[in-house]
Amino acid sequence: MRKAIFFDIDGTIWDEKQNIPDSTREAFRKMKEQGHYLFISSGRTRVFIPDEALMPLGFDGILAGCGTYGEFQGEVKFYHKISLEDIQRANAFLRNLDAAYILEGRHFLYLDAERFPKDSPFPQELKGALGEKVIRVSGNEGCLEVSKFCVNYLEEDKKQKELERVLGQEYTVIHRGGNFMEIVPKGFHKATGIQEICRILGISHTDTYSFGDSTNDLDMLEYTAHSVAMGDGMQQAKDAAEYVTAPLWEDGVYQACKHYGLI
Repeated sequence: MRKAIFFDIDGTIWDEKQNIPDSTREAFRKMKEQGHYLFISSGRTRVFIPDEALMPLGFDGILAGCGTYGEFQGEVKFYHKISLEDIQRANAFLRNLDAAYILEGRHFLYLDAERFPKDSPFPQELKGALGEKVIRVSGNEGCLEVSKFCVNYLEEDKKQKELERVLGQEYTVIHRGGNFMEIVPKGFHKATGIQEICRILGISHTDTYSFGDSTNDLDMLEYTAHSVAMGDGMQQAKDAAEYVTAPLWEDGVYQACKHYGLI
C-alpha cells in the first residue's frame, strides 16, 4: 500500500551545514522503489527551499511555510497569504518593538539588515544563499507578499511578552529556542498542510507518516498516523512523536524507515 511520508528539512534531512547522510539518501531511494509519496514539510517558505539540493532525493511534493503552501509534482495546490493590511500592521508593530525580523513569502524574503545585531552573520548568509530574492522591508511596504514571519532577536524579555500579547490574537507564536520565534497565522501549521494535500490527493490518514525534530513539527507529529522524532531533536518533538529514532548522523531516518517497514 502506497504511503505518504512528510519530512521536515533542518535537523531531519540535513544538518546545520546542509549535509545529508548517505543513509538518508538511500532510505529515500528505497521508499521511491516501493512507490511511496515523499513530501517536504517545512517551516521555510517556498523561496527558501532549494530545489537543486532536495528534489533529486525523490520528493513528489512540497508543503512550505508551516502549512500555508502546498504543491504536488510541480503544480501549486494551495497558497494562503496574509492580507496586505494585516502584514503592514504586523510590520509596523515589529518595527516599533525594535525587533530583528524576516517577513517570509512565496517569492521573496524581506529583511532590513540594520535591525539585526552588528555581530549577527544571518542577514549576509541569507543574502548569500538567495541573492536578489532577499529584499528590504523598507521601501516595499506597499507590495509585501507574506505567509508567515520570524522574529530573530528582541533585546528585552518584556518586549517578547508584548509581542505575544499583541500578535497572539491573530498568530501562533512558536518558540524555537533563545529569542527566535516563528509566527504563523492562526489556523495554519504543518498538520493543516498535510490534511489539505491529503484531501486533494485522496490519501488516507492511516497512510500518513511524519519526521521532525523541533517545536514547529509538533502539530505534524501529533496529527499523522505515525510519527518519528530525531534522536538529537528537541525534547518536545520526542514527547509528541510515536517513535524516537537515532540522531541524524547515526542513520536516524534510515532506521525509522526500517522500523515502520517503509523500506
